[in-house]
Amino acid sequence: MQRRKTAFTLIELLVVIAIIALLIGILLPALGAARDSARNLKCASNMRQLAVGHALYAQTEDEINIPGRMAKFGANADPRNLYSVGNGLHYRPRWMVAMGAGAGFYAYNQPSTEPTSENDNNKLLDHEIFQDPSAKEYINNRNYGLGYNFQFLGNSRRRADGQFVRFPTRIHQFNGQTVLFADTLGTAATYAERDRLPYNPMPHPSNNQREIANHGWSLDPPRLTPDGDNCDESRDGTHRSAPDARHGGRANVAWMDGHVKAYRPEDLGYVIEDDGSFAYGSMEATNKHFSGSGRDSDPPRIN
Repeated sequence: MQRRKTAFTLIELLVVIAIIALLIGILLPALGAARDSARNLKCASNMRQLAVGHALYAQTEDEINIPGRMAKFGANADPRNLYSVGNGLHYRPRWMVAMGAGAGFYAYNQPSTEPTSENDNNKLLDHEIFQDPSAKEYINNRNYGLGYNFQFLGNSRRRADGQFVRFPTRIHQFNGQTVLFADTLGTAATYAERDRLPYNPMPHPSNNQREIANHGWSLDPPRLTPDGDNCDESRDGTHRSAPDARHGGRANVAWMDGHVKAYRPEDLGYVIEDDGSFAYGSMEATNKHFSGSGRDSDPPRIN
């Protein structure tokens, strides 16, 4: 007797294909969510290590908080403008470079003592600790993806009388529930979501305030005032920075006590308009998470 050959019919093959397609449709969102969760955890881990760098820096510097940017003295060529970043000297490094050095992570493979605009505005951060896996390209030291609470913790810009706006400050002046730094939109926060432009890793010599993370290194508190500073030093009563809710509608925030957690910008005291732009001086906004005392204080005056 001849054995009968068996094979799938066309209908059976189509059923199998349909089942596979259905399973893929079910699994893909779960895989995407798992991938986003892993990126979020990696970002938070990197931020925690930088926060440790802040504490270690303060321990060696008489409890002084890192300023948003190291102070400028005299002319650009003044040697006091060169600061150690762990593996060499660098011209007026910004906060994340000092934090990285405090924790033993060197921001630049080759620090530079050149005070040029190219070095100041276009230099990229080399170590992976400074990356957010959800926005790996946000590593320009000026257009950085994380913004520092510089207005309250350390603003080394000068007032009209030549004194620092707010520097130095010391750790003991701030409670642990004070924002240290967070994911940031930079000046793009000023504009409606539809009007924002993509991130620019090399902003010099242009300076488009609509670009995401433009001047992102500096995070403005929720409520700004006419006689206070703002992220890009334009002090125009319009442009401001604010958190970037790029992790599932939330922004990762590092706090003075070292913990990192994701929040909606509104939870931090910001007021968001219907078009997605952030209000500049709304009285409904509160600075209580930024001031260091738990009170809704105004940012330091510039005059």
